[in-house]
Amino acid sequence: MRINGDQNHTIGDSLKKRNVMDQEMEKLIWEYIDGHCSPEVKAEITRHLAEDQAWKIRYDELMSIHALLQKEELDMPSLRFTKNVMEEIAQYHVAPATKNYINKNVIRGIGAFFLVMITGLFIYFMGQIHWSGTSTQNLVPSYSIDASKLNWSKLLNNTYVNIFIGINTILGLILADKYMQRKKNAGHSGHWSKGDSA
Repeated sequence: MRINGDQNHTIGDSLKKRNVMDQEMEKLIWEYIDGHCSPEVKAEITRHLAEDQAWKIRYDELMSIHALLQKEELDMPSLRFTKNVMEEIAQYHVAPATKNYINKNVIRGIGAFFLVMITGLFIYFMGQIHWSGTSTQNLVPSYSIDASKLNWSKLLNNTYVNIFIGINTILGLILADKYMQRKKNAGHSGHWSKGDSA
């Protein structure tokens, strides 16, 4: 079993070496055909072509490819090609993306989320305030807020409040970005329509 593994390893190595040698041979023949090799390398390749049948076969194949490439002429576009393409593009109106692709319900949902979160935060803060009644004889009781008894560290160091403020900040930035993008696109659509009418 081990001998077969060694034989497979040896066969694999010889195939890799042969592949590398074929690639090197092809590279040298292309340089010979194009005339980009030094005189010493040219003499060596000429000797290989005369003595080695594999080199001769590969040289004949590459020369036929070279001859086909030389016969083919490159198609040149007309002189007005670029201008014709640009004139064709100028005929079309560019539709602003924000009016067609942004769903207004998504914007309303984001706004509703902001309102609910701010209302919840307001209710939470109001629940933390200690109200003290000063008079019970008035029709409308008067309350005074004792700010010194309000525990601000408990309110502002709460993990949930910090997460809420962070989420609201990120959502506010996204909403501001959407608003600025809409204004930018509205400006561009006006520019395109002026260019089209001219």
